[in-house]
Amino acid sequence: MSIRSISFFTRMLGGTAAPQRYEDAIEEILLAERLGYGTAWLAQHHLSGDEGGLPSPLILLAHLAARTSRIRLATGVVTLGLENPIRVAEDAAVLDLLSGGRLELGLGSGGSVSAYAAFGIENEDRAKLYEENVATLRNALSGSALGDGARLWPPAPGLGERIWQATFSERGGRRAGSAGDGLLLSRTQPRPDGQPELPLAAVQLPIIEAYLESLPADVEPRILASRTVYVTENRDRARAQAVSGILRVKALFERLGQRFDGDDAESLIRGTDAHVGTPDDVAESLAADATLAGATEIAIQVHSIDPPSEYVRRSLELFATEVAPRLGYPVRIAQRSTT
Repeated sequence: MSIRSISFFTRMLGGTAAPQRYEDAIEEILLAERLGYGTAWLAQHHLSGDEGGLPSPLILLAHLAARTSRIRLATGVVTLGLENPIRVAEDAAVLDLLSGGRLELGLGSGGSVSAYAAFGIENEDRAKLYEENVATLRNALSGSALGDGARLWPPAPGLGERIWQATFSERGGRRAGSAGDGLLLSRTQPRPDGQPELPLAAVQLPIIEAYLESLPADVEPRILASRTVYVTENRDRARAQAVSGILRVKALFERLGQRFDGDDAESLIRGTDAHVGTPDDVAESLAADATLAGATEIAIQVHSIDPPSEYVRRSLELFATEVAPRLGYPVRIAQRSTT
């Protein structure tokens, strides 16, 4: 397997007010298109600006569809247990039509306990509800009859073949594979109980193996690995920003089973599986990430470092122009940025 595309992923954090967050994300994605990134991924989070700043990714992607021409537009992910799957299918079909078939539909059960409670759904029901809603969504996108014979309008030819499923487990990998969907692997992969020091690849490579074993023989694998990547010319500044950012969310990682040796830059970067530093530093670090050898796409994001947007944009440029070529990742730069 080899990386066929680089992507940019944003949860729209950074601590700024909503209008500024959205404007920053838009400018970053417009730059990513010029730099040759293949896909822009937007996360969905409800009722909290601290975990993620966007409850309605399809709306923002529709705005981006009108301002871009090439980059693919992706949800990473729609929290499908909190949605009406027919409505998601309708909105996705309209967006895919308006974007010229550029939508990639990432799905997951995700969401916080508080979000499920606010929506009046028992957290314990999330897995069952997610699987039911995926089946309904898939049925709608296929053009099959719904209820008394109604069918999705507008039709969404081919969109059902651009579904991706996010998972932390081998079971989820098999579910995505058997459906012929793409596989989304997170940068925040929880470690098994009692094994906080386990390398990321030791947890994620078995998920990839389960996915590939379940994938129909005539379906091309689609495996995206999301990674925290922050590239700068100034290593010391990057590490200082990493300490500041990661300390803000350290408790969240610890609740996911991650453990840290300390609060110094090295411990925090290692404990969040981040790739931080100069182009040389990041190229060397990514080359040692064994999961990437089994992936077809890498999506880079700056979370949980979350520097100001000007540094995010510079990181995007350095990754595309200096890091990706060293690793053999394909990049087609349309216009060299001057930002």
